Amino acid sequence: MKYITYLNSGKQSIGCILNDSLEIIDIPSIPTQKFPNNMMDFINNFEFNNSELKKILKKNKLPVKKINYSDIVSPISRATSFRDFYAFRQHVESGRKNRGLKMIPEYDQIPVFYFSNHNAITGPGDVCVQKKHLDKLDFELEIGIVISKHGRNIKYKDAYKYVAGFTIMNDWSARALQFQEMKLNLGPSKGKDFATSIGPYLVTIDELEDRLIGKQCDMLYNLEMKAYLNDRMISIDNFKNITWKFPDMIERASYGVDIYPGDLIGSGTCATGCLLELNLSNNKDEWLTIGDTIRLDIDKLGSLKNTIVL
Repeated sequence: MKYITYLNSGKQSIGCILNDSLEIIDIPSIPTQKFPNNMMDFINNFEFNNSELKKILKKNKLPVKKINYSDIVSPISRATSFRDFYAFRQHVESGRKNRGLKMIPEYDQIPVFYFSNHNAITGPGDVCVQKKHLDKLDFELEIGIVISKHGRNIKYKDAYKYVAGFTIMNDWSARALQFQEMKLNLGPSKGKDFATSIGPYLVTIDELEDRLIGKQCDMLYNLEMKAYLNDRMISIDNFKNITWKFPDMIERASYGVDIYPGDLIGSGTCATGCLLELNLSNNKDEWLTIGDTIRLDIDKLGSLKNTIVL
């Protein structure tokens, strides 16, 4: 299933995507089952809701409506928490090189993450920034997952059972603010907390079966990842190149603590997936500015398009 949150006559509703032409079924309007009218409540009972919806779609011909891309908002507007990991090795190596640091062996010992602002989640469309954010403003090409049920001390082999679905993620970064605060060995915080875009869909694991590499529990898929700046392709990688897999991240995140439905977990930036890394390798000093549009395309997950506004 591909789930969306969208504007229906000015109010948010949820739907499932039927095809690339953005024909959808409005989930709360289904007469045979009373479903929630928002994605957070849908996720709170995700296994039942997802299973029932599949059964209904198989047995019934339901009214279909066509929407515009501009109607789509973030799949979840306010995650219950947001952890962003550092799971692509090449990006980490490039970032450390830019700061004059060598790669450290601890990277291969544990998957590391930081908490970011779960109240600053946005979807496709405009991303509003302040003037200081424009000092070395950057994008980050990532994949995110949304947790579907409560758990604690989850083991690698069971982690996939706790995932509602995958989504594209752009973790916007104000690098000048980030560099300043991280000299104090704390952060990133103000360099990151102003916006994170996700969407356009929340794609369930079964939609990715034809791209699976290895066992289901590994959640590793052959998904090409691309970034475009003003329609110019500037980044390309593949999700299969990830170093720490999502089951590793879930096991680490849930160690000694509870995770909940609606928690958002990010993969961290893929190789070449930000201007910081591209500038380093190409000897450039290119950053985002007002009016720039970033489009992130990931196989099976769709296209997340955002424009910078002040």
